[in-house]
Amino acid sequence: MNRVEGRDKVTGRALYAAEYPVDGVAHAYAVQSGIAKGRVTAIDAEAARAMPGVLAVLSSDDPPDLAGDADPELRLFSSRDVAYRGQIVAAVVADTYENARAAARAVRVTYAAEPHDVLLRADHPGLYRPEKVNPAFPADTVKGDVTAGLDGAAVTVDVTYSTPPLHNNPMEPHAALAVLDGDRLTVYDSTQGAAADRDTIARTLGLPPERVRVVSRHVGGGFGSKGTTRPHAILAALAARATGRPVKIALTRQQLFDVTGYRTPTMHRLRLGCDATGRLTALDHEVRVQSSTLVEFAEQAAVPARTMYATPALRTAHRLVRLDVASPSWMRAPGECPGMYALESAMDELAVAAGIDPIELRVINEPDAEPEGGLPFSSRNLVACLREGARRFGWEGRDPAPGVRRDGRWLVGTGVAASTYPAMTRPSQATATAEDGAFVIRLAAADIGTGARTALTAIAAGALDVPAGRVRVELGDSDLPAAPLAGGSMGLASWGSAVVRACEELLRDGKHGAADTAGEAGRGGDYARHAFGAQFAEVRVDPDTGEVRVPRLLGVFAAGRVIDPDLARSQFVGGMTMGLGMALMEESVTDAEFGGFGNHDLAQYHVPACADVPDVRAYWIDEDDPHLNPMGAKGIGEIGIVGTAAAIGNAVHHATGVRVRDLPITPAKLLAGF
Repeated sequence: MNRVEGRDKVTGRALYAAEYPVDGVAHAYAVQSGIAKGRVTAIDAEAARAMPGVLAVLSSDDPPDLAGDADPELRLFSSRDVAYRGQIVAAVVADTYENARAAARAVRVTYAAEPHDVLLRADHPGLYRPEKVNPAFPADTVKGDVTAGLDGAAVTVDVTYSTPPLHNNPMEPHAALAVLDGDRLTVYDSTQGAAADRDTIARTLGLPPERVRVVSRHVGGGFGSKGTTRPHAILAALAARATGRPVKIALTRQQLFDVTGYRTPTMHRLRLGCDATGRLTALDHEVRVQSSTLVEFAEQAAVPARTMYATPALRTAHRLVRLDVASPSWMRAPGECPGMYALESAMDELAVAAGIDPIELRVINEPDAEPEGGLPFSSRNLVACLREGARRFGWEGRDPAPGVRRDGRWLVGTGVAASTYPAMTRPSQATATAEDGAFVIRLAAADIGTGARTALTAIAAGALDVPAGRVRVELGDSDLPAAPLAGGSMGLASWGSAVVRACEELLRDGKHGAADTAGEAGRGGDYARHAFGAQFAEVRVDPDTGEVRVPRLLGVFAAGRVIDPDLARSQFVGGMTMGLGMALMEESVTDAEFGGFGNHDLAQYHVPACADVPDVRAYWIDEDDPHLNPMGAKGIGEIGIVGTAAAIGNAVHHATGVRVRDLPITPAKLLAGF
C-alpha cells in the first residue's frame, strides 16, 4: 500500500499543530531562565507591556491556579525557584509572533543565583540507587556469584563506556494551539498520544478530562520527546485563559534543547568473564545516569543485559544523581540504546581477548530461556539474524586482526552487534462501523510519521476481508476511543489488537463493532516477549585526519509478523541512521560554567545527512509467534537504533586497532589513539 495520507502531506493539506486555521489567534513566546540554579527575585515587564500588540505577560508575579501534584515541569509560574538554565520563567502574549518575541526580549528578570552542579561524574557523591528505573523495573538484580564467576574465568574484560546527552530533534518543532469554547478547552498539540496528553493537561489545569480535547492528527516526528506533555501545551492553555483568545506557541529549535527532554548521559562499567570455549561465567553491568532536581527519571540502561546472554552469574545495577539540569526523558529506545551500546562493545572486546569470532561468541552464549527470570521466550531468533546478516554482509573469511586492511589511504574494518527490544502492548480501544458502503475505524492513536494510518488500514482490511480502499481510519483526537501513545514500540501492536477485535465484532453484529483490549508487558505472563536483531557495519578511517565514513550498514531483524514491508523497512533504516549519528556525531555539550547546553541548534548538534548513509539495508526473519497479539506483530520503531552504534564502534576498532569507548567517535579521539 501507498501511505493513505501521502497525498495530503505532499500537497500541504495535512495540518500540523501550528497550522490549524483559527480566527483571532494570538501568539505566546517564552522567557527562559538565564541561570542554572537560584531564585527569581524580580520580574520587570513594564517595557514589554508597552510594546505594540502585547496582550499579557505571564509570570510568577501572578501565579496561576494549577494542581499541586502536577508534574513540576508543567507547573509554570507556580514557584520562583529556578531548577535549570532554560526553564520557562515568564511568557509574553501578543497579536503576532514577531511582537510576542520582541516583547519577550524586553522582559527583565532578576535572579539570586546559587552555585550549580550540572555534570555527571562516576564518583559523584550524590549518586544513589533509585527504587525503580523506567518504567518500573527494579534498579538492581543479581543472580549467582559474579565475583566467583570472574575469578574463575579464563578470559575477562573490565571496561567503561560513556554516552553524552542526546537530543531527539524531530523535524516538526513542538507547538500547541489552545482554544477556549465556553467551558471546554481544545488543544491542538504536537504529541505522540492525544488521550494521555488530554489527561495530563486536564490534571495540571485542575479540569475534568471531559472538558479538555487534544487534537493531533499529524505529527512530524517525536522520537520520544512528544511522548509526554511538555510545558508549551500548558503555556498555550494558560495564555488562552489569560487573554480570552486562542493562543498559539511554536518553540524554536533552540528552545527544544531546553524544555522537551533529552537522553541522559550514561556511564557504564562492564565486567565479563568466559571460559576457554567462550561460555560466559559472569556478566556485571553497572550504569550511572542523571536526572533533574524536579523529577526522578532513571533510564533503564542495564536492563537489556538481563535478557541477552546465558550466564550463571548476572548482576545489573543503576545509580542516579539529581543535578541542576533539565529533566531527561524518553529518546528512541531509552535504556536499550545506550545499554546495548556498552554491552555489545564489551562483548566485542571479550571476543577479541578470547580469540573468538564475535558472531560465534554470541551464538555460544545463546540462552534457552530468559537469563534473569527463566521465562521461555515467546520467540527468539537472534541466531538466525546473526547468521542471515553474516551471509548477506559477507562476513565469512573475515580477518580478525585489527588495523591491517587498506583501500588507498583508508583503513577498512567491519563490526557486528546484536540488538533487542521488548514486545509490549497496552490496553486500547477502537470502534469499527459500516457507513455508506465503507468501513470507518476510530481510535485515538497517533501517526508520528511512521505510517500508522496505513498499517491500521491494512489490519482492518484484512480483518474485514475487504479491499483497503473501503477502509478509512480516523485517529489523533482524544474524543475518539482511548488508545495508548505511539512509543515503546507498542503502538501498532496495541492499537491493531483493538482494531481486529472491533472488526470481528462488526462482522458478527453487522452494524457496529467496539473493542477494549487488555495489554501485557514484554516481560509478563508465561513468556518473555522481545524482538531481536543484528547490525553489521563497514567503516573506513583516514589515519591522517581521523575522518570516519560508513559505506555500508546492514541489519537483520526478528520482529514477529511484518504488517507492511515498506513501512517496516523505513523504520529499520531510520533507526540505523539514527544509530550512526549516535556513534559518530551526535552530542549535546553541557555548559559547566553557566548550565544548559552550549550547542543548541542543528548547526552545531550534528545529525547524519544523506551523504553519511550511502547504503543502509534492512531485512527480517519471518516469525510466527502465537503469544503476542492477533496480528503476531512485534514493535519495530526502536530496535533499529539499538545495536548500530556498537556495530560501528566495533568496526572502527577492527579498522584501526583503536577502541574509543566514549561516544561520539570523533577524529580527535581517534587520532589520540593512533
